[in-house]
Amino acid sequence: MAEDKKTKIQETIEKAKEAIKPKEEKKEEKIELEREYVIPIRKRILKVPRYKRAKRAIKTIKEFLAKHMKVENRDIRKVKIDRYLNEEVWFKGIKKPITKVKVKAKKINGIVYAELAEIPEVVQYKINKETKFKERLASKGAKKPKIKEEKKLEEKVEEVKTEEKAKEEKIIKKETPKPKEVTPKAATTTKHTKKVQPVRKVMKK
Repeated sequence: MAEDKKTKIQETIEKAKEAIKPKEEKKEEKIELEREYVIPIRKRILKVPRYKRAKRAIKTIKEFLAKHMKVENRDIRKVKIDRYLNEEVWFKGIKKPITKVKVKAKKINGIVYAELAEIPEVVQYKINKETKFKERLASKGAKKPKIKEEKKLEEKVEEVKTEEKAKEEKIIKKETPKPKEVTPKAATTTKHTKKVQPVRKVMKK
C-alpha cells in the first residue's frame, strides 16, 4: 500500500513538472531544397473553358512543384504561391493567363514556397514602395506618444488626484463634529395689533 502511494505521488510530481516546463521553441527554418523551374502552362490551359484558365494555370504550377519538389503525397495544399507570382498570372485577366513562368522554389520543413525568379521592373518598384511604407509605419510606432495623448494622461492623473482629495475631505468632516450654530435673536420685534379709534370722554354719557 505504501509503495502504491509513493508511485502515485511520483507520477503527480512528474506531471506537474511537465506542465511547468516552458513550451518548445519554434523549429529553425532549414531549406531542404532550392530550385528554379520554367513551368509550361499552355497545354493544360487549352483543355479548360476560357473563364477558368487563370485558376487552372495556378493549379498547374502547384501540381508541377508538388511533383518535382518531392512533396509528401503530392499534396497541393503544401505549396504556397507568392502574391506577386499570383498577380503576374492574373495580370491580363481570367481568360488570358501567362503561357509559361520562371519560378524560384524553396522547400522549408516540408512546405514549398514559390516566387518569381525574374521580377519585372514594375513589380520591383511596387515591392520597394511597400517595403518603404512598412518601414515608415514601424518608425512611427517607435516614436514617443503624441502631445494629445500626453495631455489626456495628465488630465486623467489630475482627475484621480482631485477624487482622492475629495475623499480625504469627506473623511475629515465625518471625524470632526460640527459646532452648533447659534441663531441671533431679532433686534426689533413688531407685534401686529388692531387699530382702535380713540374714544372722547366728553362724548360719553
